[in-house]
Amino acid sequence: MNTELFISRRLFFEKSSKKLLSRNIIKIALVGIALGLAVMIISVAVVTGFKNEIREKVIGFGSHIQVINFDSNNSYETKAVSRKQSFLSGLNELDGVKTVQVFATKPGMIKTDDYIQGIVFKGVDDAYDWDFFKNNLVGGRLPELNDSARSNEILISKQVANLLQLNISDKVVLYFINEDESTPRMLQLDISGFYQTSLEEFDNLFVIGDLQQVQRLNNWRTDQISGFEVVINEFTRIDEIEQEVRNTVLDYSRENDAILRTTNITREYPQIFDWLNILDMNVWVILILMALVAGFNMISGLLVLILERSKMIGVLKALGSPNWSIRKVFLYLSVFLTSRGMLWGNIIGVAFIVIQKTFEVFKLNPTTYYVDMVPVNFSIVHLLLLNAGTVVATFLMLIVPSYLVSKISPDKTIRFD
Repeated sequence: MNTELFISRRLFFEKSSKKLLSRNIIKIALVGIALGLAVMIISVAVVTGFKNEIREKVIGFGSHIQVINFDSNNSYETKAVSRKQSFLSGLNELDGVKTVQVFATKPGMIKTDDYIQGIVFKGVDDAYDWDFFKNNLVGGRLPELNDSARSNEILISKQVANLLQLNISDKVVLYFINEDESTPRMLQLDISGFYQTSLEEFDNLFVIGDLQQVQRLNNWRTDQISGFEVVINEFTRIDEIEQEVRNTVLDYSRENDAILRTTNITREYPQIFDWLNILDMNVWVILILMALVAGFNMISGLLVLILERSKMIGVLKALGSPNWSIRKVFLYLSVFLTSRGMLWGNIIGVAFIVIQKTFEVFKLNPTTYYVDMVPVNFSIVHLLLLNAGTVVATFLMLIVPSYLVSKISPDKTIRFD
């Protein structure tokens, strides 16, 4: 039988201890632990939720990985590649690849009688995955595309519509300039719907329409496109899967084919993803501070427990118990008390996440934060790691204060009344 664990459990459930001074001090310590753990759970949930929300919005405009012409630069004016590639079957069979879809982009501008706005026309075909824009649709409907004829319908952002004073079903004129032409090309298209992601950098830029319109503007054949978008299942594997995509493209390439290269969304928009990575540092600062607060709260409680139980310590020493055995009694007791505080911390933290996820109580200014409410991400893995980390950190911080047990003399404490 574990004697130390048995004694600590008796002390933990002892009813007479409610009259001791340490009981009130322990309550204060437990409140600190509960609030500290709740803050840690909420902080991790909010930051990971915010990162996921922004990341998914950026990916929605450009996918995880792109395969494009090697001669294409970082602008949206791209060099054509053939959509009939032998590596497509290999890409679709790669582990982690969800879909492979074609796209084409063309920079231009929208002009009305009073306003002008620079845009990028992104052309897609009828096999395009519209889930992202469907989830961010705020008015109208998605463009209807088919292979038989060019569609004149486009999807623009609500922000651009407000700026140019446009409504659904309005006709709008888009202007495009080719390098070898002095006269701009014009397209008169119909607005089928509005989307809104609150990412101004993208909302002000992208107009989504028919791939065949871009082919017409660039004098491309029907089998020519800007490149391929590869959508994957797990963002954490983006570098690994990009390498596999690159290897697959190289394996299937032929001598006379256009040279292709791969890029991923983190390299396309490094400023956004670097900013998101900086948020991790803020979380670590919060976690460390809250762990220190919880540890110091329990240190004060442990010291009071040892002083109040000095007579018991003296008796145990007189019976031959070594110092480390007695220290283990109080360390076990501290873990029990910490667990009680952590229970309430988990309840508070998880309750906040559930309430916010269900009712979206806390709102944000989308102009500043890119989202209109506080996003939260509940992860059982994060929850378990935070609880385990709190227990371990608190236990390690209590080892040194428990050394006070060795300073207590049995002959003095047993006679103390």
